[in-house]
Amino acid sequence: MLSYGLGDAGTGLAATQLGFYLFTFFTSTAGLPAFMAGSLLMVIKVWDAINDPLIGWLSDHTKSKWGPRIPWMIGAAVPLGLSLAAIWWVPPGNTFEKTSYYIFITVILMTAYTSVNLPFAALATEITEDTSIRTRLNAARFTGSILAGLTGLVVAASLLSSGNNGYVQMGRITGLIATCATLISCWGLSPFAKKARKPIITSEPIKFQFQRIYNNKKFLKIIGLYLLLWCGLQLMQTVSLIYLEQVMRVPTEISKWIPVPFQLSALVGLQFWSLYSNKNGRIKALFKGSFIWITACLIAMILPPISSGVDFQSLLILDNSQSWKMVMLLITILCLGFGASTAYLIPWSLLPDAIDADPDKPAGIYTAWMVLIQKIGIGISVQLLGLLLSLSGYRSSNDCVDLVNCMEQSDTAITTIRICMGLIPTLLVVLGLLIMKNWSNHNNRPYQINNL
Repeated sequence: MLSYGLGDAGTGLAATQLGFYLFTFFTSTAGLPAFMAGSLLMVIKVWDAINDPLIGWLSDHTKSKWGPRIPWMIGAAVPLGLSLAAIWWVPPGNTFEKTSYYIFITVILMTAYTSVNLPFAALATEITEDTSIRTRLNAARFTGSILAGLTGLVVAASLLSSGNNGYVQMGRITGLIATCATLISCWGLSPFAKKARKPIITSEPIKFQFQRIYNNKKFLKIIGLYLLLWCGLQLMQTVSLIYLEQVMRVPTEISKWIPVPFQLSALVGLQFWSLYSNKNGRIKALFKGSFIWITACLIAMILPPISSGVDFQSLLILDNSQSWKMVMLLITILCLGFGASTAYLIPWSLLPDAIDADPDKPAGIYTAWMVLIQKIGIGISVQLLGLLLSLSGYRSSNDCVDLVNCMEQSDTAITTIRICMGLIPTLLVVLGLLIMKNWSNHNNRPYQINNL
């Protein structure tokens, strides 16, 4: 279990850091325009979506004494660590040269990421036929991923106050963690992988997959919900540090730590909504969690900023209005994470309904399309963010350590950031709820969801 839990640690750490910090790094340290930063993040997700079926096919057809999965994880472990370190370095040159460098590194990074993550995920099904053991393996996987993500946030918060050098140090540390965790996982899993069930080589032409999906109305509802919720969640995650430092004017030494309570509240939310769903049904959990999420988004959009010049020590003393503004902000962030955790849990818990509605029950096809839609949603949201910030006149900077003081944005840019943090996610979540409003009553009955 420990070895399997470590297998998703490297990729979970990478995904968390890239989600929270990469856009801010591109615009405030590398000096890339907001539109270009959004385009780069979209390239990451588009390439990640494209290489999934390719690496999946190659992994299925790999033959070795360790089975088809372990060689891919071993071979990608070092490139994953090196590229994760390299993406946080600012190369010399103009915008075109920097952009070319980051495109090259992101292609390597996401290829290595998929080469570890996809074969690793397949092992849970192949190592054992026992459902209870598979559940425990996936619980170990989620736990390892979340703990690694929290580790990545703590490392980032500890180092990023030193500017460009802090990003480089963060990249080196997290790259080393990602590589070591993956290799240790391979070492522990290799005896089991040798005896694991070999993949059954089957395929369905893409035309028939489209037809199957189009005819499955339940899946269309679920995939629409998933796309909208993940667009909203990723938009919030990507703009969060800019919102905290340039809109709310939270001191840098505090703002870099705020993603940690967000992640912790999301983890608590996963457990709570899982239990609530088992008792009251998934759709009720979705609507109640989304209500908390929407309320927190709208509050985040109108919260008053902390006054300029307020230091870290002053905010710790709860006898002034600025401290209470900080308390309100933290409560809002905790509610955002708690409510938004339904975006992780509910769509995936509804997926078996759609699979059961298909007479052939091809779980692999539907799961692959869910993952593809998630990545497309992330790509769309970050590109939208870059476009909106560019149109608002958002200014980028080179090696800006303290966004609160080193860059003043226009009122239009500040309003746009607030809208991206609050109004747009709210509209996306509401659209998702409207899609599920007519979900048939028999699907609203309590449905067992294993606790993560």
